[in-house]
Amino acid sequence: MLEILVSFVLATATLACSPGPDNIFVLTQSIVNGKKFGLATVAGLMSGCLIHTTLVAFGVSELLKANAQLFFSIRLFGAGYMLYLAYMVYKSDASIIFSTEGVKQKTTSELFKIGFTMNVLNPKVTIFFVAFFPQFLFSDTISTVVQFYVLGFLFIITSLIIFSTIAILAEQYLII
Repeated sequence: MLEILVSFVLATATLACSPGPDNIFVLTQSIVNGKKFGLATVAGLMSGCLIHTTLVAFGVSELLKANAQLFFSIRLFGAGYMLYLAYMVYKSDASIIFSTEGVKQKTTSELFKIGFTMNVLNPKVTIFFVAFFPQFLFSDTISTVVQFYVLGFLFIITSLIIFSTIAILAEQYLII
């Protein structure tokens, strides 16, 4: 059982460290606005993981496996959101300048909401939860729902540590 959970934590840490929109957004918010804003984003991202955990725990992974069209629709919606983010980047100034000049600073609650939305709609996280969580079930005697929540909380704690470290270390490069 312990070997399975350690393997799961290592897979989670690998996912959290891999470059993606979530950790890059945390990094930029911390560099531009400070760790408080980066940590608000992290809180939103980790809250989004509760949605994924709940969906997997109550059988959505089985539903998605059985209904390829539904899974495709969810992936399409997530891809659409990523395209929207890409369009917003395209529409913005092409140069990368970490400055708050001329940019309305978002509040920590706005960043929490953005982080939550980014996580819930991130296809990488959805696929990880749906495809990998069932492989890490670790007990024949503990309820599957409880096991999925244990895995979900391990995912949240591991990701929280990594993303918070990014936010805290990035503040060293604060531009304000």
